[in-house]
Amino acid sequence: MTQIAQKRPAGGPVNALARQAAAALEARQAANGPQQYLTFVLGGEMFAVAILNVKEIIEYGNLTEIPMMPPFIRGVINLRGAVVPVIDLAARFGGAESQVGKRSCIVILEVSEADSRHDIGVMVDAVSEVIEIPGSEIEPPPSFGARIRADFIQGMGKVAGKFVIILNIVKVLSVDEIALLAQVTSAGADGA
Repeated sequence: MTQIAQKRPAGGPVNALARQAAAALEARQAANGPQQYLTFVLGGEMFAVAILNVKEIIEYGNLTEIPMMPPFIRGVINLRGAVVPVIDLAARFGGAESQVGKRSCIVILEVSEADSRHDIGVMVDAVSEVIEIPGSEIEPPPSFGARIRADFIQGMGKVAGKFVIILNIVKVLSVDEIALLAQVTSAGADGA
């Protein structure tokens, strides 16, 4: 009995899987080098976002509130002619709305989803500093015990003996999920 070997076309499933595995390995190796993060305080906890996503940091103020939005959408600001939504991260994580203090500010982040880029502002209690965290000092997100959804956490960075929660901004600021939550809120307000 003879066996007939099937030839797979170039770019077929086996090659696609091999390409994905190679890309994942490259990403892990690149992650082992130090990356820069902007750290900030929110509700007494230290958080970080990749510095490459940060466009600018501005003083809190000049917000225009939008009626019938979820509580975590504080409003919009005019940033050089562009309308930028501002998200209250504490409320987005399921906590109480942040109180505006002397050091409160808005961090403007650029979020890439699918083929589009969006600027979104996040309200934080205070910006701390830009730090480098080597990939070897980043642990995977905890499966339980965190005060925020596990998919919002990219990793836990060890800095000076303490953990910094590194946020996955694509998940935290998912334009599709925020739009869906806004629709649910406005539908609930219409039915009330």
